[in-house]
Amino acid sequence: MTNPQTEPAPLDPEMFDPVCPSPLVPFRVGDKWATLILRCLQDGPRRFSELKIPLRGVTAKSLTQSLRRLEREGFVAREEYEGTERRVEYALTPLGLGLLGPLDAACEWTREHWDELIDAQEASFSGGS
Repeated sequence: MTNPQTEPAPLDPEMFDPVCPSPLVPFRVGDKWATLILRCLQDGPRRFSELKIPLRGVTAKSLTQSLRRLEREGFVAREEYEGTERRVEYALTPLGLGLLGPLDAACEWTREHWDELIDAQEASFSGGS
């Protein structure tokens, strides 16, 4: 899956903008971690341990479940490498790559409507008015 000479740069632990992916985005792909995982894989295949760096709040169990779900849905491919040290890498499939553009659009829409979304959410928590 990867060539050692073309491996992507390490993931930035602070790579996620607090605005997006956000619970305020009006739709969700998969579970709460799915879009974050897709973003982690956008520059190339990653190992499980690499994914945990920017996804600090995810448990190993939740990350495993999310990756399996993304694999079943056709967005992520899992490849095992045998050898002295067995390793597994996850990569976006063409279907997963195709989802990045719509995710970008959803994040941009959320940024543009952030104040309105916050106001609506606060109104619903306070009983509306």
